[in-house]
Amino acid sequence: MAETYYKDALKLGLKEMQSRKAGGESSLLPVLDELLPSDKSTTVVNLGLVSIPINQIVGTKTGGRSSAFAANFMPIFDEDTEFAVKWKHLCEAHLTEGIHDPIKAFEYMNRFYVLEGNKRVSVLKFFGADTIEGVVTRIMPERDGSEEVEIYYEFVAFYQYSKINFIEFSKRGSYTELQGLVGKEVDEKWTVDDQRTFAAAYHKFEKAYMLSGGAKLQSTIGDAMLSYLQIYAYDELISADIADIKKNLSKMWEDVKLNDAEEPIELKTDPPEEKSAPKQNLITRVLSANDKHALQVGFVYDGTPAKSGWVHEHEEGRLYLQRTFEDKIDTLTYPNALEGDPYEVIVKAIEDGCKVIFTTSPRLVQASVKAAVEHPDVLILNCSLNLSHRYILTYYARMYEAKFILGGVAGSLSDSGKLGYVCDYPIYGQIAGINAFALGAQLTNPRARVYLEWSSVKGADEAAKALADQGIHYISSQDTAKFLEDDRDTYGLSYVDGDVKKVLVDSVWCWGKYYEEILNRYFDKSLQAEYDKSNKALNYYWGMSTGVVDVWCNESLGAPSRRLVDFLKESIRQNICIPFLTPLTLQSGEVIGEDQKSLTLEQIINMDYLVDNVIGEIPLYNELSPMGKATVDTAGVDKAQNDIVKEAEKKAGDEA
Repeated sequence: MAETYYKDALKLGLKEMQSRKAGGESSLLPVLDELLPSDKSTTVVNLGLVSIPINQIVGTKTGGRSSAFAANFMPIFDEDTEFAVKWKHLCEAHLTEGIHDPIKAFEYMNRFYVLEGNKRVSVLKFFGADTIEGVVTRIMPERDGSEEVEIYYEFVAFYQYSKINFIEFSKRGSYTELQGLVGKEVDEKWTVDDQRTFAAAYHKFEKAYMLSGGAKLQSTIGDAMLSYLQIYAYDELISADIADIKKNLSKMWEDVKLNDAEEPIELKTDPPEEKSAPKQNLITRVLSANDKHALQVGFVYDGTPAKSGWVHEHEEGRLYLQRTFEDKIDTLTYPNALEGDPYEVIVKAIEDGCKVIFTTSPRLVQASVKAAVEHPDVLILNCSLNLSHRYILTYYARMYEAKFILGGVAGSLSDSGKLGYVCDYPIYGQIAGINAFALGAQLTNPRARVYLEWSSVKGADEAAKALADQGIHYISSQDTAKFLEDDRDTYGLSYVDGDVKKVLVDSVWCWGKYYEEILNRYFDKSLQAEYDKSNKALNYYWGMSTGVVDVWCNESLGAPSRRLVDFLKESIRQNICIPFLTPLTLQSGEVIGEDQKSLTLEQIINMDYLVDNVIGEIPLYNELSPMGKATVDTAGVDKAQNDIVKEAEKKAGDEA
């Protein structure tokens, strides 16, 4: 029997050699000693006995062992050689009692290179084994800032806690996100039962993914599994069988395919002027429905209008929408969705007959995507930014345009140039608001310095007080509905001097106009056409030019300041005034961009830095409130997410 197996393995090896030679590739195993950069230092870590995934063993440590194998680890020596005899003996041992002696290997960039035990690896690869035990030495690459090396360092931190080495990702932050999705704190260690449960779930998912056509995609199995867990909970994956997982994957396959896209998000900055008839596809099945009855429109809130200024403003938008469309629509509200399972709340809205549902918080995005996947006849839109989900539409406003104007007013009024800014969360869109305010202030007062505090660290009132205690009189605080004026010391741009607190200017989210335009486009079917023309995640990111962002002035504000506001508003609407005009100098001293160039919207959204006249920094994850952490987990900018990773890496390094 071993003779036959060796012949089969030899054929596989020779075939692999011929195929690689024909393609101009090396036909033998890679050699780690030849791959390691000679001009860079490395750190060696002893990992001890490790369960090594067979498919991640790719080569040998030294050149002397590589010539006996093709690049797929199959033998290439004739059947009458001493090598062949030893291979056959190992084959018989595997078939009768199993191969138990661990190999010795080096790990570099999560690929394994064998020092001792090449023939054992060859035999087990031939028989399709999943793992082999090995005593492993890790060689750490020099950290050079490259994407590949940064992802690897994130893996090393994750491995320190989980001892899982078989799942791989192509995007930074994924290991930390996985840790959260399986119910672990960022630095929480896994038990042996945790490891076994996860391995079983992963291998089930892998089989379902491959049966679904995953081999045709360039992204990793881990990327797809992360997309799956963003919709279906980890407990659901554990209890599902392969058929269930495959069925769920078929519902969300377009989200999985987005992992392959270099730019998975398509930003829509203005409603299109042209209207065209849509094709029938996915979301358009619901959008094209011609119901003679009033359209049921649901609004799902993460709080209540009475206690949340954010929810109150969306509620005002809903009421505006109902007044505008009268009997053409019926609107229903679902407050406090996060008190229970938000997915069940959205399902309740669907059961109540809602065909269009607005979920008004980034924290509702996971439930929104799951509901959209499970109910493809309903259109769901989530109020968030920079999220790559194909099955929902997202909408947000370019509030940084208003913040630029508030900064301009603050700079013009301040004698000292010391200004304050209270920000909520380090999420997409918010960092741009800080920088826009600072640049607007610099436009009217070159000496302006903006002192930054975070409500998600200290609380809104305490953050504003910390600024006032420094003698700062002009403070930009949270954008909060005016009905909360009696409950909150400051909102918008306020003048603060002891007990005197006066709101001067406020940035305004015009959600009613936003909702009106979306429903108009729903009824005339231009929304459908836009969806069908794209194969990406559609993010609507409208601004002053569409009327969804505005600036409110207190009547007590002086005429020169009011004229400044009007001038800047009209200039931004006409694209004459550009808030982010390069070059921009950052706190680090780095200069971004060339003379007189506008940053792209993608660059603005993904800002994870502060400009040089901001005094303060983006907070660390562990400094945030529980709500702040939950919000950052969903929509945090790279800097906030990377800080989570760095904290985990540091702790893992200390423990190692």
